[in-house]
Amino acid sequence: MNDQPRSLASTLFPVGLLLIAMASIQSGASLAKSMFPIVGAQGTTTLRLMFASVIMLLLLRPWKARLTAKSLRTVIVYGMALGGMNFLFYMSLRTVPLGIAVALEFTGPLAVAIYASRKVIDFLWIGLAIVGLLLLIPTDAANTSIDFIGAGYALAAGVCWALYILFGQKAGADNGVQTAALGVMIAALFVAPIGIVHAGAALLTPSLIPIAIGVAILSTALPYTLEMIALTRMPARTFGTLMSIEPAFGALSGLLFLHEYLSLAQWMAITCIILASVGATMTMRSESKPLVAVD
Repeated sequence: MNDQPRSLASTLFPVGLLLIAMASIQSGASLAKSMFPIVGAQGTTTLRLMFASVIMLLLLRPWKARLTAKSLRTVIVYGMALGGMNFLFYMSLRTVPLGIAVALEFTGPLAVAIYASRKVIDFLWIGLAIVGLLLLIPTDAANTSIDFIGAGYALAAGVCWALYILFGQKAGADNGVQTAALGVMIAALFVAPIGIVHAGAALLTPSLIPIAIGVAILSTALPYTLEMIALTRMPARTFGTLMSIEPAFGALSGLLFLHEYLSLAQWMAITCIILASVGATMTMRSESKPLVAVD
């Protein structure tokens, strides 16, 4: 009699973690843009990942992870994908509007969802997510020149996002949340040389330190830890489809922090994306189990 409520709770728990993670990331993105004039996107990514790696090192004690040669390779790819995703997305934000950049980046997890789909009903949720993404792109975008290099950065970030999902689930199966800490440390080592060369001594600006710590917590330490837990509790296809909420959170973050008011089309987009996510959540219970269940 208690199995069904427990099953429902085990299904909704990782979904709740993803919602918190996405809200945190979008809040951190608004804060991160204030650092661009001083250290650029490159320096901002470096500071974010360096502080996040220190925080996660202290909290998650990744040195206790049990790594084999195979799992180490997986963690390295996961970390490089994480670093590339952060760096390329911030690079895109220099010249591409936030809503469009998020929509373009989402092609990565959406591709994961489409590739892993097996049922006809899955394409209904994916279709709703696509409609939502299209509606989120401002209608006046056609009258505004979109920087192709910036758009390319966002699409490349999407590729890294897809790799992050796939290799993150594999890596998390071995060491759980400790994998998130290892991944962020590898990402910091991967991106730091770029940021140091670009920003130099500006990275040590005292006024940036509190902002960088805030960005590290909101955009990396908290959400990636939560996502790693969620990745080990649900299939990659479901994770990818649920991440379609990300552009909606971006729009809401813009409304709350940047006073960007939404059009009717954008509210319709949010509705489509939420429906797609709810549908994916409802069908998740009949899917195959994820790679590992964390107690």
